[in-house]
Amino acid sequence: MNSTTHSSYLDSLHPAAQHLENLTRQIAPRFFRVEIKQRATEYLKALIAPVERKNSWQIAESAGASDPVGFQHLLHRARWNADGVRDDLRQYVVNNLGRPDGVLVLDETGFIKKGDKSAGVQRQYSGTAGRVENCQVGVFLVYASPIGATFIDQELYLPKRWSENRDRCRTASIPETVAFATKLQLARQMLKRAIDAKVPAEWVTADALYGGDHHLRQFIQSQGLHYVLAVSKDQSFWIGKQVHRVDALVSRQLNEDWQTLRAGAGSKGQRLYQWSYCRFQHPERPDLERGVFARRSLQDPSDLAYYLVSAPMNTPLEQLVHVAGVRWTIETCFHSAKAEVGLDHYEVRSWHGWYRHITLCLLAHAFLTVMTTLESEVKKGELNTGSLFEFKRKRGLYYL
Repeated sequence: MNSTTHSSYLDSLHPAAQHLENLTRQIAPRFFRVEIKQRATEYLKALIAPVERKNSWQIAESAGASDPVGFQHLLHRARWNADGVRDDLRQYVVNNLGRPDGVLVLDETGFIKKGDKSAGVQRQYSGTAGRVENCQVGVFLVYASPIGATFIDQELYLPKRWSENRDRCRTASIPETVAFATKLQLARQMLKRAIDAKVPAEWVTADALYGGDHHLRQFIQSQGLHYVLAVSKDQSFWIGKQVHRVDALVSRQLNEDWQTLRAGAGSKGQRLYQWSYCRFQHPERPDLERGVFARRSLQDPSDLAYYLVSAPMNTPLEQLVHVAGVRWTIETCFHSAKAEVGLDHYEVRSWHGWYRHITLCLLAHAFLTVMTTLESEVKKGELNTGSLFEFKRKRGLYYL
């Protein structure tokens, strides 16, 4: 589709096209030349389009360019502020999906890669593959409210093997200022940015890698947020001067203490589990309670998952179940971002190239999420996980 046809079709897609125009206008100051801003807009539109592989070659073909040089320049050498676009993304999500009871969700995903040149790549565990693979790992932060969920931040994990080899870092254009940081430290950095930006949120949730970190839990509470964080069964929990394993605490619960509640919709319908909660007064804060929260499968009572909780006093069990269930939305976001906007389709090797592609992908995902929420009737108290694919098909957004 040539640029003239592209423009006329955009005019016919009001309000979606106008909304995208407003979004590109919002990020425009992050680009130092008009032609680079225009190239970024074309890249963003191609990420939304039905391009089979969202790499520079196929994006160039989608945009009607004769070669991918302009898009490769956009990702590598052009002067623009990807961190600024990330901040604009966060504000865009807050403006359209923000609610006081928002939930911040942390998780990571792997990007399978060949060779050893891509920034941060090494043989490491990939939750995406479910095994050790040669891959990069990104840590992500999702914002979820009752009307939608999408990404607001990301960081590329740089293993020690990389950070200790500055020659290798320079080859991948990794800035000298970038030092080793654990995934937990990256998570705290992203949470701090969200808090400093006054993102409206009340809760944080994450899997056991993050929930098991005492420093992260302390940080969340120090920022005035509450949490429902998954932990392993041997996680320690202090009651007064005594320490207990969480599975031992839960095992003492009587059968009648378990309640069957739904934790939101999944791909196979409502997620129904049994839940039990051991509440304890916070030792230093009379307005807070701490607790050990457990989830049990209806089909297999031996299949249990555990959570640590910090919440306002007398928080209803249903609310804790809801927050625990929101954690799964980040998996939905990973799946849709990879399937719909090419989150893992990049072929860049450099540090800057990764951040630039990923940031534009997250912006495309946020746009589609916001459009989906505007298109759909949102049921009160339920997270909207409508199909981005179906929305694009119905609204013709494949041809933006």
